[in-house]
Amino acid sequence: MNNSPLNVIEELEQMYSFGRTNPYNPLWGGFVHEGIKIGTFKRFKNTEALVYSIDVTHEQYMKVRNEINRISEHKDEYSFNIIGLLAVGFHKQIHLKHSFYCAEFVKHILKVGNIQNNLPEIVRPEDFKDLEGYTVLYKGKLRKYNKEKIKEYLVKCIEKSNIRNRNTNYKFSFRK
Repeated sequence: MNNSPLNVIEELEQMYSFGRTNPYNPLWGGFVHEGIKIGTFKRFKNTEALVYSIDVTHEQYMKVRNEINRISEHKDEYSFNIIGLLAVGFHKQIHLKHSFYCAEFVKHILKVGNIQNNLPEIVRPEDFKDLEGYTVLYKGKLRKYNKEKIKEYLVKCIEKSNIRNRNTNYKFSFRK
């Protein structure tokens, strides 16, 4: 099973998703905070990941932050959309109020932030591989992700493009 958490800083210490609320029980899920060393990713040490980055405006960033904070503050009202996830396998879409599966949540956040993407209507974690306009920052074992190398890369990109007011990047990762 794949997973698509959303991260708003390059350290990947705080990722947001709809997934397992208990790493050992795949049947119970909801809004979760994940990290490389906590939760599901701690349990599955061989998680393969792709980490993407995209430039956004301050307004887009604030819309995303506000929506994540709103959902986080009301996380008890939200649930994991297991029915929607199962429907994806049949090329059907079932959306329940206050309920998401991982990829559906990331797509929702992109929509709220008015961040352009070419994701299909019925979204799967694999669909993030085909995002247009997104930069792959890292590919490999999630536990080997090196935030210092990523920061060096981002600084070089900023210097190369002479952007002085670069906005925060959003990162997406998923595991296979």
